[in-house]
Amino acid sequence: MKKGESLKIRPFYEWMSLVFQDRFDAGKQLADKLKDYASQKPLIFALPRGGVPVAFVVAKVLKSPLHVFVARKIGVPWQPELGVGAIALGVQIFNRELLQELDLKISDLTEIIKREEQELKRRLTIYGAEENLEKIKAKTVILIDDGLATGITAEAALKSLKHWAPKKLILAIPVGSPTVEHLKKSVAELICLEMPSRFYAIGEHYLDFSQVSDEEVIDLLKKSRS
Repeated sequence: MKKGESLKIRPFYEWMSLVFQDRFDAGKQLADKLKDYASQKPLIFALPRGGVPVAFVVAKVLKSPLHVFVARKIGVPWQPELGVGAIALGVQIFNRELLQELDLKISDLTEIIKREEQELKRRLTIYGAEENLEKIKAKTVILIDDGLATGITAEAALKSLKHWAPKKLILAIPVGSPTVEHLKKSVAELICLEMPSRFYAIGEHYLDFSQVSDEEVIDLLKKSRS
């Protein structure tokens, strides 16, 4: 899909039969859409933790190195899964309209932001996520997650990735809500396999959406390198 084109939003009744077996299955299907990029020798970056199994398969098919890029969602105090902001290296962004709608101020999120900054630093350390950033310059970079709801975490990651001047930046996901269409302006191409008109949660699109552990992430990174 080229920049400026509209993503196909599927009606709810079509979505009912469109379920990924697990993140590896999603990665296999996503890799099929990305295989034309293999000749560009792209760098594959995954948003941990859930994006790593998806990206592992894509990296294997494209014969590309797999890395992680850490970004953290800033959730609503009473509903942590609802992202009103996000952080990544050198980046902090907020959904001002949603903050106003929820009658929240950034100062109300101080403790959450501190906690997410600590978690971001922890993951950068244990995944060695800062070691590969200089490789990004003038390269095609594909950022992958297992799905996007509001897309604000991916937005922070994309904004941060641009600091390292990639030649081309691609965002690829198995499933996303219609609201993530706004991310098209931030990338050369947005690839989303399924975009149901009624979107409730990423996990509803997977038969197996079990949590991914730090140990699994580290293991997949080691397997990819070997």
